[in-house]
Amino acid sequence: MQRYFVSPEQFGDSTVVLRGEDAHHMVKVMRMKAGDEAIVADGVSQEARVVLTQLSPSEVTADIAERLPMDREPLWRVTVAQGLPKGDKMELVIQKGTELGAFAFLPFQSERMVVQYDARKEAKRLERWGRIAKEAAEQAHRSRLPEVREVHGWKQLLADVPRHDLALFCYEAEGHAPGIRTGLGDRIRQARESGVLKDGEPQAVLLIVGPEGGFSPREAEEIQAAGALAAGLGRRILRAETAGLAGLAALMYESGEMGGRGTSCHR
Repeated sequence: MQRYFVSPEQFGDSTVVLRGEDAHHMVKVMRMKAGDEAIVADGVSQEARVVLTQLSPSEVTADIAERLPMDREPLWRVTVAQGLPKGDKMELVIQKGTELGAFAFLPFQSERMVVQYDARKEAKRLERWGRIAKEAAEQAHRSRLPEVREVHGWKQLLADVPRHDLALFCYEAEGHAPGIRTGLGDRIRQARESGVLKDGEPQAVLLIVGPEGGFSPREAEEIQAAGALAAGLGRRILRAETAGLAGLAALMYESGEMGGRGTSCHR
C-alpha cells in the first residue's frame, strides 16, 4: 500500500489532507481514485490507513479508517554524522541510511574533506536531502521521518558528542592488526559490559564517519577527548559513503533489529 508523510497539522480527528507533491503523486502518477486506500503518517506520532474521498492534483482529502501502531522504528536512535563527501555521495548515504533505519543525519566539515563547501547553496541542498529522506522513508515503510540536520562545523560536532549515550567514530587506524579488539562490535560489547548500553531500552547512538580523506591525527585526538570511541570496520579501507552504511547496518544488527544480540524492541 502506498505510503505518504505529511505534517502533523494535516491530520484531523477523522480526516487527513494531502497537498502539493503528495496530492499530485496520488492523482497524476498513481492514478488513485475515491475509495482507494493509502497509509499516511506525520513522521512523529500518528500513522493511519486512510480511504480517499475527494481528489484533485493540488489537494486530496481522506477519511481515517484505522489508526496504526508506530512500530517500525529501531529501538536505538542512530544519528549518522557524515563528513561531507564529494559529488552526490551524501544523497546515497541519506537514501540507504534511511532504509536501514537511521534516526537522523548530521553532515559536517573537517580538515581532510575533498568537497568545497559553499554555504550559499546549503538551503537548496538541505531541501533536496530532506526530500530524498522522505521518499526513502515512504519506500521503506518507516513510521518516522529521519531528520537531516544542517551542516555542522568541527567544533559543533565535538559539542554534540556528549549528548548521546554512545558515540563511535570509524577510524581506519583501528582494528587492522590481529588481536586488536577495537572493532565496532567490540565497542558495543564493552558498552554493554560497562552499563552504557542497556538492551531493551532506547539508546541514542552517534556514528561518526570521515570524508574521503579520513580524520587527521588532531581530529582523532579531539573527538576521543570529547567522549567518542574509535571503532574499526575491518581490515579493509572503505569508501566514505560505504563506511557509514556498513557501520549503521552493524549497529542495527547489534541492537536486535536484524536478529542480533540485542532485544528486538521497537518504540
